[in-house]
Amino acid sequence: MTIIGIIGAGHIGSQVARKAVELGYDVVIGNSRGPETLADLVAELGPKARAATASEAGAAGDFAVVTIPLGNYKDLPVEELSGKIVIDTINYYWERDGHIAALDAGETTTSSLVQEYLKDSKVAKGFNHIGAAEITTTGTPTGTENRRALATASDHEDAAALITRLYDEFGFDTVNIGPLAESWRVERDRPAYGPRQNVEELTNNLAKAPRTI
Repeated sequence: MTIIGIIGAGHIGSQVARKAVELGYDVVIGNSRGPETLADLVAELGPKARAATASEAGAAGDFAVVTIPLGNYKDLPVEELSGKIVIDTINYYWERDGHIAALDAGETTTSSLVQEYLKDSKVAKGFNHIGAAEITTTGTPTGTENRRALATASDHEDAAALITRLYDEFGFDTVNIGPLAESWRVERDRPAYGPRQNVEELTNNLAKAPRTI
């Protein structure tokens, strides 16, 4: 039985947890404010979910989903996530996170920063360019015509394979951008960020993304 450690219980983290529980996963959810603040969410999710600290969620998961503000990425539990696949949903909002010169200049990507910090983990981009509510409402069965597609990027084949499998279970096709160095193509304010797209549309939008905004 697979346990997903979810670090961050905001809109995306909560929706991933809801769909994961629906699919039969166990989830351990942690945030920066403490397990007691997650009582209502865990009660809603039922017996397949429990609240924890962020470190406990990272340690408990067979793999992890991190969904926190970019400005807090160095608070992620490095040791607990060591050796694990980490799905990174993080987006750069300079209005919230403060300006990061290397991102503004197009010299790195949000996921590359996370991978650099979690040097012994295997980071894959995921769920960052879909509205949170749509994670549980727009998926369709494998093979559905015009099925919605989501993008991923990773420097590790097994991490890309895991998010591809999870996307399919959640109801989405996958477009693999390639390494994390290319994940800027699906970051905020690019054509692929936000709208519902099938594989062809997403592929085209990724190709025409500008490197800097």
